[in-house]
Amino acid sequence: MSQVDANKFRAMAQSLSITLGGAAPSAVNLSETQAGDSFIESGSTEGSTSTGQDDQQGVEQEITPSEGTGQGDTDYQESLTIEGIKAKLDQFAKENGIENKLVSSIEERGLVISIQDTLLFNSGSAEISTNSRAILKKISTVLSASPNYIKVEGHTCNLPIHTAEFRSNWELSVLRATNVVHILVDDGEIDPLRLSAAGYGEYRPIADNSTEQGRITNRRVDLIILRSKYDLLEPGSSSNNTATGADSNGNSSN
Repeated sequence: MSQVDANKFRAMAQSLSITLGGAAPSAVNLSETQAGDSFIESGSTEGSTSTGQDDQQGVEQEITPSEGTGQGDTDYQESLTIEGIKAKLDQFAKENGIENKLVSSIEERGLVISIQDTLLFNSGSAEISTNSRAILKKISTVLSASPNYIKVEGHTCNLPIHTAEFRSNWELSVLRATNVVHILVDDGEIDPLRLSAAGYGEYRPIADNSTEQGRITNRRVDLIILRSKYDLLEPGSSSNNTATGADSNGNSSN
């Protein structure tokens, strides 16, 4: 701290003490006080001292907090894992000629894997064919490289459905997502505690429903590998020392 700053600090402290009705503070050895130090330090004891070297280390830790917590390295490694999974899925889709029906993208919340409904289901059905199970098993194997939570979301276009099995697109989208979760658990290598299923019906479109191509794009199941910073949003996550999710019977463990 420069001499000018030290004088300003001393004058400010004295003025504050007088305003509050106290006596003028005793002289402070500002040469031993680092800029940015907290006035109250948790766990400090009376008479404790620190060397200039310790103070300098404290300043360096404030400048680069990731070095103290390792969060920066964790985020970097997580991004590498997500990018690696995306590359494998893109290669798998290309090798099997389904790159237009199995599309992955990296978003703020994590890796989003969009599977066109015709790759998994017949029109208006939630049953997954044998060939589709093989595709999901391969996807499951790739996803097992990450320990992150995975959300499975069912989506439809805005064409209404009303059958004996499905009252609306809500029911269709939910059951499709749930059936995908079952395959990921039963045929794949995904821990059910990492999984959750949701159905959004026609209410989360990513394309224009007024066109046939837009409706095809909107009829999908999304698998999202969530970045770990979203763990706190997951009920009963490990951050709260418990875990919940769908088990192999589709039940919730609370």
